[in-house]
Amino acid sequence: MRKPSLKKRISARTSIKRQTVHRAGLKMPKGHGWVRNPKKYAYNKVYNKTTFDIFKLLKKLFK
Repeated sequence: MRKPSLKKRISARTSIKRQTVHRAGLKMPKGHGWVRNPKKYAYNKVYNKTTFDIFKLLKKLFK
């Protein structure tokens, strides 16, 4: 189960790196993350398949 972190959630949305990449139009198309950083892509693939988000679980329960 993932531990929610408000600090990390806010910093991810407001980071300088994210803003510059987004404004410069350097975003990769969906599914092409392995081109930019294959090691990170592989790690995230495994992580996302083996963990779950508590908020999504609660949302499904109270639908």
